[in-house]
Amino acid sequence: MLKIRLSMGGAKKRPVYKIVVADSRFPRDGKFIEKVGFFNPLLPKTKKERVNLEVERIKHWIDKGAKPTLRVSRILGEAKLYPMPPQGNNPQKAVPKKDRKKDKTEGEKPATEAAKAEPKAAAPKAEPKKEEPKAAAPKAEPKAAAPKAEPKKAEPKAAAPKAEPKKE
Repeated sequence: MLKIRLSMGGAKKRPVYKIVVADSRFPRDGKFIEKVGFFNPLLPKTKKERVNLEVERIKHWIDKGAKPTLRVSRILGEAKLYPMPPQGNNPQKAVPKKDRKKDKTEGEKPATEAAKAEPKAAAPKAEPKKEEPKAAAPKAEPKAAAPKAEPKKAEPKAAAPKAEPKKE
């Protein structure tokens, strides 16, 4: 399959791209069929030297079935040679990474608060059901609570009476 794509050149941290027609199986900077333009991302968008395209050759290859990559389709869309690709939705792109983390934690807090609010709404429904058993439970609970408290106190007392019967 033929692709119209960017082939990287230039020096370290000074990229310059060739716009080439190549087989999709070939490496990015490897063998290509034809060079149809270049792109220099370091120049401002207002300069003409930023992008140079051979319009006739690009139209020829598109007619033959070559598909431009996303980045090249944007470049061709700005030159009105190919339909502009749909714009992606990345609202976090303009926010610095430090602030993205803060937004995520703030975003999670309302979610957790909403989650907490839902159980609260569900809890009143459950509470009336629990009140009925609680009416019977308070009678049982003091008995259960009293023996729990008493055995602790009773254990030392129980140890003393046990000693007393042994003496008698």
